[in-house]
Amino acid sequence: MQMLDVNGIRLAWREWGEGPVTVLFVHGNLASKDWIALAAPHFPRGVRTIAVDWRGCGDSDKPTPLADFSNYSVRQHADDMLAALDALKVDFCHLATHSTGGIISTRMILKQPDRFGRVFSLSPVGPQGIAFPPEKAAFFGRMKADKALTREVMATTAPSLFAPETLLPNPGPARFLPQVTAGDGARARLFGHIVDQVFQVSDGIWFGTPDTLTKEAHAGELKALMGTIRHPHLVAWGMRDGVIPEADMTEMAAAMPDCRFIAVPGIGHSMNLEAPELYAGYFGAWFGGLAR
Repeated sequence: MQMLDVNGIRLAWREWGEGPVTVLFVHGNLASKDWIALAAPHFPRGVRTIAVDWRGCGDSDKPTPLADFSNYSVRQHADDMLAALDALKVDFCHLATHSTGGIISTRMILKQPDRFGRVFSLSPVGPQGIAFPPEKAAFFGRMKADKALTREVMATTAPSLFAPETLLPNPGPARFLPQVTAGDGARARLFGHIVDQVFQVSDGIWFGTPDTLTKEAHAGELKALMGTIRHPHLVAWGMRDGVIPEADMTEMAAAMPDCRFIAVPGIGHSMNLEAPELYAGYFGAWFGGLAR
């Protein structure tokens, strides 16, 4: 396992490929670098892809959260990713993000705009943030206490992997387990690994992420700056996504000077898990063949 010493903690990282073009993958909440493990072998030649586990996630250190979760804020995760690039001696790269990784990348870009080029955002939490009312924030506590419920909820983020009749429209007390469709052995194994990883994350992730996303939404700071973000963005959103509203994606495309929005049929929140070859196709079209 490869580790980086940054900001007083150790962050786990992994890389695929090599070449003049470097892409940093920033994963989402309750996730890890492993979410692109099936897609990365299909990325184009000439691209070096780096993925770093957030603090509190995957194989990275899991410091005790402060009472206000400030050491698990979007700003802190962004600072960690910037420090990871420093440690890897990467002075310029492109960004691929998923879900909450989207708003983390926004903070990274605004802090060091000259360090980044293109951005491929999969179903991102946009600069608008997401406001979690108390009952939805409390749901994370229920998930932490019930692995079957967590598996059920995680399945709804990748619905095309599962037989429709085994998915519950409104996850509640788990009644049965979602069943992966036949022929998806590698995806099923990765999904099982991901669910196991969820139960190793810090409370700073379980409870800090909804807290910090709500704070970002209420502050409105990043939303007000969308018009200043000129980095080319490709935003891909699955039409079966039950996490991120399409309206947020179209708002990004309308407000940001160079942002393209693509709605992908048949896919939910996690194309990188559900259809890794398709994800790699978008990734390759956006980053393949670049000079840097």
